[in-house]
Amino acid sequence: MGLAVTARVLIVARDDRYAGPLALGLDRLGWRSVTARGEQGALAAAGDLPIEACIVDLSGGDPELHALPARLKSAALPRRLPVVGIGASEDDPALDLAVPQSLEPAQAAARLEALVRSAVAEEELALRRETFAERGAPLRERATDTGPLLVLTVGEPAPRFLALSNALGEAGAEVVAALTPYTAFDYLHERDFHAVVLWSGDRPAEALSIASGIRRNTRLYHTPTVLIGEGGEPTAGEAFSRGVSDLVAVEAGAAEAARRTLSLARLYRRELAIRATLEAGRGSGLMDAATGLFTRELFAAHLARMSEAARVRRRRLSVAVLKIAERPAAALARREGSLDRAMPQIGSMMGRLVRVEDTAARLGPEVFALALPAAGLAEARAAAERIAAVLACTAFESRSGSAPFTLDFEIGAAELEPGEAAARTLERAAAKVLSRAAG
Repeated sequence: MGLAVTARVLIVARDDRYAGPLALGLDRLGWRSVTARGEQGALAAAGDLPIEACIVDLSGGDPELHALPARLKSAALPRRLPVVGIGASEDDPALDLAVPQSLEPAQAAARLEALVRSAVAEEELALRRETFAERGAPLRERATDTGPLLVLTVGEPAPRFLALSNALGEAGAEVVAALTPYTAFDYLHERDFHAVVLWSGDRPAEALSIASGIRRNTRLYHTPTVLIGEGGEPTAGEAFSRGVSDLVAVEAGAAEAARRTLSLARLYRRELAIRATLEAGRGSGLMDAATGLFTRELFAAHLARMSEAARVRRRRLSVAVLKIAERPAAALARREGSLDRAMPQIGSMMGRLVRVEDTAARLGPEVFALALPAAGLAEARAAAERIAAVLACTAFESRSGSAPFTLDFEIGAAELEPGEAAARTLERAAAKVLSRAAG
């Protein structure tokens, strides 16, 4: 069953004034928490438990707690531990994020998700460097862009929304305004934005539709979207289920909305730099020539390195296997050579749909695998199903000039068990694929 289900986030607070309601809300959203009242308990929890992130209540001005974030990070090593400060100064270098005392659980969960993903991506980048360097093809890291963050705002020019655009500009961002969904997607296809801000206004359904459209696009999938809501519409659950990265009430004010937008934009820009570095491996000569994905041999070596790192860092690790299902359309495409011709497109789509920290490989002519660090079994299966669903909706060109064809996939997933070799985990996932194909 992998690591035992335990707390994901450590909350450090002298009292429950802010921490109590936040902990209850995070628990309901799947971020199980443990609370420490002081430095000693917090450091013990960070070092002994597989904590993914930490929230420290710094609103009381306690000098001991103000010195704690850096020590928490050290205690968790080699696991990277994002630390969020409630009521803290934004210029504290030990903090990954400073948030107001009015932070709501849904917003906290969204920010924690982004911060943890960024931390895991940095860990994976270090592992990927080792794997490639070992084979004489060192990865050259792409520097993070230091120019203005590029933000697209979408919605009618309401005064409060215009105030947000002004706040973003004053913070140094370059803002592009789109008044309609059509012009928004025109801009999104022309330029690479670091964040998209949607104004719900009188048409919340339209704003959510744009967010969903961004998530359905393989190139735009990971672009953070911030929804500025008004009057309780839409609900947080509805917004996040449609792909919104953060939901900000209009009452929070333009400065707060801009700060939260730019925080996500900075994380995404770093993610783009990491992804560019990892994609540089395509030119190393080590990748599968047709798809640009890891070869079977390279994947096996890297998966072994990932499993060892997962044990040391006390993180979960799961794998998923996807095999092209035996259907009449696939058989015809195979016979006429159209399936081989579609492989570059399949590989490119998989590479874009996985998280930056995930590793995608081609294990065989029609078999693919994913290695997902810091992910459980359910998450691995969901990721594989999402990729399969997008590919199943894609019409691939037929070589014979007949109608385009589509593909279905058989899926299997498994989570690394304590003491288990990574190769065995992969075998268990593959066995599930074969079982479903036979059934």
